[in-house]
Amino acid sequence: MSGRAAAPRPFRWALSGIAARNRLVGVVVAALCALAGNKVHGETVPVRYPEGLVHGFLTLRTLDGRTIADGDLSQVASGAQVTSRLTFHFRDGSLYDETAVFTQRDQFRLVSYRMVQKGKSFPRPLEMSIDSGTGQVDVRYTDDEGETKTESERMELPPDLANGLVQTLLKNVRSAPLSLSYVAATPKPRLVKLEITTAAPARFSTGQRGRTATHYVLKVEIGGLSGLLAPLVGKQPPDLHVWILGGDAPAFVKAEQALYIGGPVWRIELASPSWPRAAPTASTPAKKK
Repeated sequence: MSGRAAAPRPFRWALSGIAARNRLVGVVVAALCALAGNKVHGETVPVRYPEGLVHGFLTLRTLDGRTIADGDLSQVASGAQVTSRLTFHFRDGSLYDETAVFTQRDQFRLVSYRMVQKGKSFPRPLEMSIDSGTGQVDVRYTDDEGETKTESERMELPPDLANGLVQTLLKNVRSAPLSLSYVAATPKPRLVKLEITTAAPARFSTGQRGRTATHYVLKVEIGGLSGLLAPLVGKQPPDLHVWILGGDAPAFVKAEQALYIGGPVWRIELASPSWPRAAPTASTPAKKK
């Protein structure tokens, strides 16, 4: 046995805690060094299926199936430029309105983007605009004290910026994994990465016909020290899930995602029109008694 006296138990616990913190700091520093030496670059997505005239109907539900908003996706093309607009009108009067203008010459490239969210379903009213040509990003929001504030920043925006284009790009990707860039309003604009992988294919049906969709999983990589600490303090954004039907004419099927930072995950699905029961007319045969 050694002649050195053992440290009292509370002191040993304190030493253990200090060592653990030191190991955590070491891990963070090492990871930051790795990020600095291995910067992740996104990948532009080649145009395989050009976009055109579209007007689709959508529904927004909670994950337990409660409908909270009705949506529209409208899209028009002018030459190689496309304007796509997604809106959700909530049952409580809230509004989510997103417009993306992009080109589709060889690769998809975002030109401009505007997003508005307001109403009871959004704790913080917010409007964000992006000009990809100048790199100007503006976020106008209402803080916790009810004051209107603006965050404006000139950013170095990469060519693979995916704001408003995620579903379009996923219909055109050849394989995963891949990564795309995205500007998140936190409310300060922040450039993050969407790391995209695939999960097990999902079976669904239309009528009596069975079909199979590709299930994409998009993980938000914040980057830097904030990104490394986010999972430790519970601030890591939830993964996004998108289901795409492949084939000669790929189609969006379903998505599960949060519409704002810190918000709940909601489900976006296609909606089928419903018609009121037709009133009897003179040409309608009378029912026999």
